[in-house]
Amino acid sequence: MRIVAGSARGRKLIAPAGEVTRPTADFVKENMFNIIQFDIEGRDVLDLYCGSGQLGLEALSRGAAKAVLVDMSAAAAEAARKNAETLGFTPRCRVVTAEVLKFLEGRRDKTDLVFLDPPYQTPLADKTLRKLAAFDILRPGGIIVCECAREDEPDPLQPPYRQGKRYNYGSRSVILYTRGLEG
Repeated sequence: MRIVAGSARGRKLIAPAGEVTRPTADFVKENMFNIIQFDIEGRDVLDLYCGSGQLGLEALSRGAAKAVLVDMSAAAAEAARKNAETLGFTPRCRVVTAEVLKFLEGRRDKTDLVFLDPPYQTPLADKTLRKLAAFDILRPGGIIVCECAREDEPDPLQPPYRQGKRYNYGSRSVILYTRGLEG
């Protein structure tokens, strides 16, 4: 697991100790970031179910302004903290140990880009998408990048949110959601 591009390109990341994690493969991550490459610079990022923090940290490496990394696992949050520190991103990165749905209920500030990578074979992708839309957490023009099992099919979101393209990579899918400029 490593940073693919940007200021920290090639730097290795540690995984959470003693945890069974499913890190995003470098190939999938590289394609994911190629899709959103012009929507990262200067943006605020929220990385939910962050594990090692690799998606939020990749965004920081590529010029995101700041990132909040959230995971309920203390081991995952500690790995994300250590990775942010090793990369020198601590001033622009906050790591939160919390259950994601509860964290979203208490969040009032808006963000530009959300990475959503919950455990597979759970209803968490759909539940989290509903919370993000219900709390209208994205700024107009914002993007949610949802990584899920290929067989997962989250329900459509209500306007101003809309589902964009779905990209399949073996057993994984990456689905883009955007928040319209209206509303």
